[in-house]
Amino acid sequence: MRTRHAFWHAVTAITVGLLVACTSIGSRPAVKAPATIDSLVTTEWLSRHLGEPDLVVLDCTVRVERGQDGGLQVISGRADFESGHIPTAGFADLMGELADGSSQYRFAVPAPDRFAAAMAALGVGDGSRVVLYSGNDPGWAARVWWMLRWIGFDRAALLDGGLKAWSAEGRPLSTEPADRPARRLTVSLRPELIADRDEVRAAIGNEAVTLVDSLPEASFQGTFALYGRAGHIPGAINIPAPSLVDELGHYLPQEQLAAMHGGDRGGWVITYCGGGIAASSGAFIMTRLGFTNVAVYMASLQEWVADPANPMEVSTPE
Repeated sequence: MRTRHAFWHAVTAITVGLLVACTSIGSRPAVKAPATIDSLVTTEWLSRHLGEPDLVVLDCTVRVERGQDGGLQVISGRADFESGHIPTAGFADLMGELADGSSQYRFAVPAPDRFAAAMAALGVGDGSRVVLYSGNDPGWAARVWWMLRWIGFDRAALLDGGLKAWSAEGRPLSTEPADRPARRLTVSLRPELIADRDEVRAAIGNEAVTLVDSLPEASFQGTFALYGRAGHIPGAINIPAPSLVDELGHYLPQEQLAAMHGGDRGGWVITYCGGGIAASSGAFIMTRLGFTNVAVYMASLQEWVADPANPMEVSTPE
């Protein structure tokens, strides 16, 4: 009897101890989860959250102008940034530290560690939220957004309408340089988000892969050549990046964009353009629409047309 009594006394003690331990654990202050962010934010949202310590705003502007010789010139947007930008914003230089300067191709993707280091120097850390914008084409911001996803960072958004929308609404601009300490940004690479030339070659004639040309329709059809050889990669479909936005630079409503993008949401899609900028805008929208296996051919036609062995085709307007 004494043994049985001792047994139940021990069980009771253990049970009480567990209850006390659970109560103690439950009473600890909860660890605050990092704030989330949608992949597309409005100027109103940014205005409300501007200045929050974990929010990093980056201007990604690059200007494309017609030169005296009639050709297109690509110019860094740094001067525009210095003349007026969204308060607290830093400048993400797609013609500088965010590109591989040793490559023969414009806007070549840098090594993952180098890209992460450049973003960390701009104040982007593992716990940051990032809002990206440009002064013109949203593709520049989308390019940085895609590279952030490539290194495993998902807490980034594009500012819908970019600097034009912000300025048109009379919101403040600043000429003060950003003052953000460098952070630690971890790389958890997703190599499948960037396609190379060999993968694009293998995609030709493969019904399991959809190639999407993000350049204007006239370029796709071969009416004129933007990159030395007219037309498009055989088998590609054309969803021009400019058709994704309205005249004010805002992305079209979700239902309109969905109507433009058919096909299997889980199928492999590779977007391309001339240098991976417009293609990043297309990939951004497809990701928002629920496509789960999208890659960007970053080198795009710059690389493709340079090798005569890579086929191109033209199409007749319907």
